[in-house]
Amino acid sequence: MLQGRQTWIFNNNPVILSSAAVGGPFEGQGNIKNDFDKIYDDIWLGQESFEKAERKMVEDACDLAIKKANLKKDDINFFICGDLLNQIISSSFSARTLSVPFLGVFGACSSSMESLAIASMLIESNHAKYVLAGASSHNAGAEKQYRYPTEYGGQKPPTAQWTVTGAGIGLVSYMGEGPKVTSATIGKVIDMGLTDPFNMGAAMAPAAVDTIETHFKETERPLDYYDLILTGDLGNVGYNIALDLFKKDNFNIPIERYNDCGLIIYKQDQNVFSGGSGCGCSATVTYGHLINRLKRGEIKKILVTATGALMSPMSYQQKETIPCIAHAVSIEM
Repeated sequence: MLQGRQTWIFNNNPVILSSAAVGGPFEGQGNIKNDFDKIYDDIWLGQESFEKAERKMVEDACDLAIKKANLKKDDINFFICGDLLNQIISSSFSARTLSVPFLGVFGACSSSMESLAIASMLIESNHAKYVLAGASSHNAGAEKQYRYPTEYGGQKPPTAQWTVTGAGIGLVSYMGEGPKVTSATIGKVIDMGLTDPFNMGAAMAPAAVDTIETHFKETERPLDYYDLILTGDLGNVGYNIALDLFKKDNFNIPIERYNDCGLIIYKQDQNVFSGGSGCGCSATVTYGHLINRLKRGEIKKILVTATGALMSPMSYQQKETIPCIAHAVSIEM
């Protein structure tokens, strides 16, 4: 059901029947290492390229989620996924291996919640029984495409973030036990004129704030409704800008309940500059750490607002500014 202009309310409460999160060796040293279903020994995953390694992560996460739900690939109606590589090849090539009807999405780092929102809509409208939804990123692959290959050894400013090597997948169902997807607020593109690819947090913060404020306005839920309100990967810089914007708008978000996936995933001594980023950031934190906390009863209601910078290498070279977006999904146990 549409409520307001941008928000879907899911009255049938689609269920996240199972989920899986896989990560690289660096992610395995972070704060949520125990929430990964699989941690790889190296970032190559035994493949010939970083791009093939990312594809393998997506395939493994999908296989794990299907296995956890005691289902077969043939039971899955649709696979919805996105990543950062050109033509979302990690997702589409994984779909080739899975042989499941595929819907590719590109919302940059917001793809994790974009795919979950669309999957939940398919379940809600009885257009599917089982849908795989998720996103992935690879540090070396993303750096090579958007900035400089890691071998180049380019210096980074403190505002830069560390792209997560990981994939997170949720299996959304029309029935069963698990956390319920209760609503989704689809964001609109906001561009504040920033051009620095090493300061994604500042570029994305206004979009995150706009979507969160719209979500509460359209759902008419009180600001203390959720146990946790999370942004996707604003990092330390973007997180603090978001707090300033909330304050400017007189939007009294409970600060003790607000966090960012880019601040959760790594430890402070891992030298990740402003924090984590990439499609795999909010995907692994959500489908690993947060789902586990919900199932353990530590939290009951969360709002995950995944943020994305909709730039491309070509748009950056043509001196375009960075348009950003954020999609929010509420999950309740």
